[in-house]
Amino acid sequence: MAAHFGRRLRKGAASTAVAAAAVAALSASQAPGVAGEDNRPATAGATNSVPDGTGGATGNSPYYTDLPPLKSPEPGPSAPVGTPVSRGDAEAGIPATVLDAYKKAAAELRTSKPGCNMPWQLLAAIGNVESGQARGGQVDADGTTLHRILGPQLDGNGFALIPDTDGGAYDGNSSYDQAVGPMQFIPSTWAWAGRDGNGDGKKDPNNIYDAALAAGHYLCRNDWDLSREADLHSAILSYNNSQDYLALVLNWMEYYRKGAHTVPDGTGGVPEHRSDEGTQRVPSPRPTQPPTTKPAPKPHEPGDGNGGNETPGPKPPTPKPPVPPTPTPTPPGTPTDLVDHLTGTGTGKLTAMAGDAFTERIGVRAETKVGKSVAKVRIRFTLTGDTDATFAGGETVATVATDAKGVALAPPLQAGEKTGDFKVTAAVVGRQVKGVDYTATVTERVADALARTGTDPLICAAGGEFAGQVQVKATYRGAAAGKVAATATVVKSLLDATPNDKGPYFKDATGKPVRSLTGLRTDAKGLLTLPKLYADDTTGTFLLRVTTAGGATLTVPLTVEAASPAVPTPDPSASSGSPAPDPSASS
Repeated sequence: MAAHFGRRLRKGAASTAVAAAAVAALSASQAPGVAGEDNRPATAGATNSVPDGTGGATGNSPYYTDLPPLKSPEPGPSAPVGTPVSRGDAEAGIPATVLDAYKKAAAELRTSKPGCNMPWQLLAAIGNVESGQARGGQVDADGTTLHRILGPQLDGNGFALIPDTDGGAYDGNSSYDQAVGPMQFIPSTWAWAGRDGNGDGKKDPNNIYDAALAAGHYLCRNDWDLSREADLHSAILSYNNSQDYLALVLNWMEYYRKGAHTVPDGTGGVPEHRSDEGTQRVPSPRPTQPPTTKPAPKPHEPGDGNGGNETPGPKPPTPKPPVPPTPTPTPPGTPTDLVDHLTGTGTGKLTAMAGDAFTERIGVRAETKVGKSVAKVRIRFTLTGDTDATFAGGETVATVATDAKGVALAPPLQAGEKTGDFKVTAAVVGRQVKGVDYTATVTERVADALARTGTDPLICAAGGEFAGQVQVKATYRGAAAGKVAATATVVKSLLDATPNDKGPYFKDATGKPVRSLTGLRTDAKGLLTLPKLYADDTTGTFLLRVTTAGGATLTVPLTVEAASPAVPTPDPSASSGSPAPDPSASS
């Protein structure tokens, strides 16, 4: 990294002394946490361990080593006195969609992991070092990169050795893993760290929203608090286990903290130098033959025709054994390469009521061409169709590895409120083979029994109103049946379910009599309370019938009695026992 920094300084420095001064200025003003007041590295006490295996999130893949400019976007308190500091427009500009992804990821983490204290500037710093902000913002409107961003294959030849873990699904390489996308995740890490940051139901390492959110969660694990220096350093080192990488990310994070602004997508600057510059990847050496020792000449023997004094003539050369050709290395095979097809595991009919969990689990078996099971194969289950059904947890896509018997079971299915059919497709990740489709159905909620909650008879005088309201409870297999559709009708008779044209009635919104109500629905406890009932002038016994989806029916008798005759009002002037005065009597 120092060599690259020196090259950048030489572009603008008039002399070695100027370059040295520039290095000192950057060290003083833009490397907080890199060196302490005693000039010892502040990271000396930070752990260099990588909790998730060698190489962390990126497999220690190469990264861009360009440092921020000496001129910060905003003046910093540690800038040398008398040194003018102006805005670095090019380096401080972050493509609009990319910056939006960083800020949304940080906002989500403030809610889901508030103790982490994730700054968006840390995500921006890592995004710049890993991919130059998605190569200057080369993303579409949804945040997906226009072209794949791949690191070199990690085949152990100049880099780490990581054999393929995804069947080439993310990096297109079925032999070795490669870092993928704007945040440069290796597939084995993405398999558990991936997130859906843009709400499209997919976890795509090539999407900046997904990758930024995944990077944030990765950096926030282990209960790290990034406001603490030790935790911040540990988190960055877990992403790429290099002290140079740590110092570089800290520089960029501080640079963005002093000011950053948006630029249009596709117009951002792209760094020039990478950590693997000058690294030559040499092929494996060919096997060499053991050296052939030339035998020493034998001493002359008497009677050999030379008299013991003559120089012997040249001897024929010793033939060398042929050098066998170097065999071409065969990439290691993966379980995915062995799969010829998928077969269903005998899952029965998939049906569930709205809001309920499906009782059947979807499963498939990965098999070779001859029907042998294949373990450790990643199977992707995808839901499609016009319902709101999901897997448990709310996802519509789930990836599961086959077990020792070659079987992968999808997570349990959960029906939503929308009825209808949907499809579940099982496919092998990273290989084009025949998959398996299942059809599932969400039916409406039903009840199989209805009962009144009260026992008092329902009696009303003609022309009056019933004192109480009718309430019923719906159940299904003994449990409360909530959100079940129902109707209530004053019917003509037990055998004739058409609405009666006389007798008790409900009132509509305008106050007019109605004798049939539709669109009713029980509450979460299965209860349904009907509106108030009124009686016309017709007396007798009438029938109120309540029916639910699923066929549960309850008939409630309603009695209308004749109104009581009016009682005459007594004459207040009359007194008992005294004769009425004679009006003809004179005084």
